[in-house]
Amino acid sequence: MGLLDRLAPRQKEPGHGPAPSSSENPVFATKALRKFLTTLTSQESPTLLDLGPVVGSNVSFFGEQLGCKILVEDIFSDIDRHIRSGRIDDLPAFLTKRFSQADASVDGILCWDVIDYLDKVSAHALAEQMTRLLRADGALLAFFGTAQAKDMRYTKYVVVDEVNLKHRRYAAARGRQAILLNRDIIRLFSGLRVSESFLLQNNLREILFRKPAYDVR
Repeated sequence: MGLLDRLAPRQKEPGHGPAPSSSENPVFATKALRKFLTTLTSQESPTLLDLGPVVGSNVSFFGEQLGCKILVEDIFSDIDRHIRSGRIDDLPAFLTKRFSQADASVDGILCWDVIDYLDKVSAHALAEQMTRLLRADGALLAFFGTAQAKDMRYTKYVVVDEVNLKHRRYAAARGRQAILLNRDIIRLFSGLRVSESFLLQNNLREILFRKPAYDVR
């Protein structure tokens, strides 16, 4: 069975309906993840950049589905380290130099919801680096909250399958910053174009960005 076959809808097969959930690790349906995966299937051994903490099952999932090289760069831990050391004002400059990878060297980026935890200047610095790293026609998947959270916790996203994600909360040194409007998100990633956008029932907006073959700025 080819990769595209594995990514095709399989509603009639057991285990591919809504995944079981629990109060500790709730599961929600993702509309954008399958589309993100599909964008990478045309590449042989694509390179995937994950901006969240290391999740062993995610590494296994993407490795099996895509046969890809996975780079994990935990930006959440960078945020915490700068806050706890009293150097949060240095974060934008740090993010500008954070990534040593060459221009246009990454096929896909999992941004998760890290932008929500960044101030405006830091968010622009990270978005510029992501645009720089992404290859033409590459894809970036990002989540954005639409309601202000009441606690200071990060979310670790765990892939259940191509249509379901599990999320686990863990302690954070800072809470979510200002909620971004659609126009602010588009302006932030001005070098990319919005391919898909979905508003989920759990107050998350999933946005799939693509990098055009030409400069849109």
